[in-house]
Amino acid sequence: MRSTLTRSMLALSLLGLATAACANNGKGNGYGHGADHGPDRHRPAHVAGAVELGPRPYYLVDDMDPGPLKQRLQSCAERKRPQRRTDWSIGHRGAPLQFPEHTEESYRAAARMGAGILECDVAFTRDKELVCRHSQCDLHTTTNILATDLAGKCSSPPVPLGNGEYDFSNVSCCTSDLTLEEFKSLEGKMDAGNPDATTVEEYMAATPDWRTDLYSQNGTLMSHKESIALFRELGVKMTPELKAPSVPMPYDGDYTQEQYAQQLINEYKEAGVSPRQVFPQSFNLDDVLYWISAEPAYGRQAVYLDDRDGSGLDPQNPGTWEPDMATLAGQGVNYLAPPLWMLVTTDDNNQIVPSEYARAARAAGLRLIAWSLERSGPLASGGGWYYQSVNEAINNDGDTLTLLDVLARDVGVTAVFSDWPATTTFYANCMGL
Repeated sequence: MRSTLTRSMLALSLLGLATAACANNGKGNGYGHGADHGPDRHRPAHVAGAVELGPRPYYLVDDMDPGPLKQRLQSCAERKRPQRRTDWSIGHRGAPLQFPEHTEESYRAAARMGAGILECDVAFTRDKELVCRHSQCDLHTTTNILATDLAGKCSSPPVPLGNGEYDFSNVSCCTSDLTLEEFKSLEGKMDAGNPDATTVEEYMAATPDWRTDLYSQNGTLMSHKESIALFRELGVKMTPELKAPSVPMPYDGDYTQEQYAQQLINEYKEAGVSPRQVFPQSFNLDDVLYWISAEPAYGRQAVYLDDRDGSGLDPQNPGTWEPDMATLAGQGVNYLAPPLWMLVTTDDNNQIVPSEYARAARAAGLRLIAWSLERSGPLASGGGWYYQSVNEAINNDGDTLTLLDVLARDVGVTAVFSDWPATTTFYANCMGL
């Protein structure tokens, strides 16, 4: 239990930081938001136009091991031709390699890099409004809430230690702690937090050194409805993910999981968005089956996000797949989306090849979507979690494109989520995907 006194003390002690944060809002950040407070202050430099890839895809090509794939990609890099937007390239939370995730700025950056599909992860607020957040309880790492007077409303706020210091080891701030209006008053930042910090500033200054805070000065948070309007403006398709609630359901006594799933679809119907433009996702198979049954037009493109490795699934052992691929297809599931590593393994020559899981999914007629590229930082040491099944074959950043080529040519994925969609857009354009 938190006393009213504790809430008040925390709010007052952090108010100075909140005031400072607000005072900084007028500063330019190089993204088109200058100090001007007139009607054009939040007007984007451009809404749509030519796809712009920037230098990163070409850096990755240069870093590849010599071979036919590198030669072909070099040939594409040398051609001076416009890049096209492609549905094979999905903006995972926008472009969070460098932009605060699930913000307007991140989404616009992803669209400029040619992503044909953008993702709004969906959570709900205290007043049951849908918003774009990767987790219901990640506001302490993805927004500036701790530097505002809303910090006292967090489910588990920082614990005062005295002398202006706090214990952040158990801090948790949720969308369900706030109303939509309160949520919208926050600003997005790069997803990071230092649990060993003793001050708010120290806690928030935790962005990994392979990312950047350069574009995090104005992170505009969005409701789900606002994301729909923005994505239509940008001319992209939409893949909302219904996030698992972090509060007991039914919420507030009568808000059930099915109502939550239905509300997501209703907001597309109310906006007049064609089911062909929407790929609703969930890690909860029951959500996917609900959409298939209750909203078949939208359920036809529903995506089952597969994280069953956490409950014993082995991509190389079909006996651990429950349900198996044929059962999923028989239930009406058309799209299956596992993490990158579940789709690949290595052969006796340490070459990356499709996993048994990938082969079985394709044989059952399931369309595969992989997640998430460009999320691992530098790959010199093997790539970490997302590359765990092929770590021994990964030793440089150029191997990003080596893996991508196997996913495209050998696994046959329909699309790839990326934290920097320029990479997937470049590859898709080069290979005619």
